[in-house]
Amino acid sequence: MGLLLATSLFTQAQAASPDTLRAQFAELRDKGTGQLAGQSIYLRSSESAERMQGEVHALIDQPFDRLRQELAKADRWCDVLILHINVKYCRALRTPSGDELVSGVGRKFDQPLSDVYWVRFGFKATVDRSDHLLVELSAPTGPLSTRNYRIVVEAVPQASGQSLVRMTYSYGFGTAARWAMKTYLATLGRGKSGFSVVDTTADGRPVRVEGVRGVVERNTLRYYLALQSHLQSSEAPGTARLQRSLELWFSATERYAEQLHEMERADYVTMKLKEVQRQATVAPPPPG
Repeated sequence: MGLLLATSLFTQAQAASPDTLRAQFAELRDKGTGQLAGQSIYLRSSESAERMQGEVHALIDQPFDRLRQELAKADRWCDVLILHINVKYCRALRTPSGDELVSGVGRKFDQPLSDVYWVRFGFKATVDRSDHLLVELSAPTGPLSTRNYRIVVEAVPQASGQSLVRMTYSYGFGTAARWAMKTYLATLGRGKSGFSVVDTTADGRPVRVEGVRGVVERNTLRYYLALQSHLQSSEAPGTARLQRSLELWFSATERYAEQLHEMERADYVTMKLKEVQRQATVAPPPPG
């Protein structure tokens, strides 16, 4: 791992220069580190004693001005987050302390809101310029007893009307979170892998990361594909935009069906349309 890549993992969101972001992407591209098959998407993860993080660097066929318009405001982010199969509700609120996204996170099937875990993200566009965007979503607690839950997106314009994006998804954990994750991995998460190749079999087939790092990689990619699908549907008219973004997200995840497939397309779309309607009519719970 090169110096530029090493310094980008397990750091708090900082406004690196646009050239630094481009250099990090160029290093990944040159080395092929974490490249997903047939895509300009590079996915990595890492683990420390008390923190997990996944990171995506990607070249997206969307102009930076459109990306900035869609991602620099809190109210657009619920349209991104709700695409993730585990996100069951999202509402953007303006509070005395700033913008907030109230998100309900649950299982990979239709659930009542009484069963979800509520995550209250503070939203901040730390950098919002014509050549650089840095957006941070941060919550003190997350699902399964995790803490310091963060989604950070940084983007810069690239040639030919494209944009370069780096997205990180991370959380801290303690003893309770470790036990909760062990239970998940022994039941619902049993037999699932991530994307990083950690070994090869005797006949040369790749062995992919499992366990908690596998979970982090799957969720990191799901969130990135939600962002990508939202941007790609941005020109669809009116109510057609939601349908378009749902179809795009499902198709994008099916490219990695071995890791990400959970249900059939019709079931996913039906579930999400119901969840979007519900979040528009049901108020979020009060803080605390």
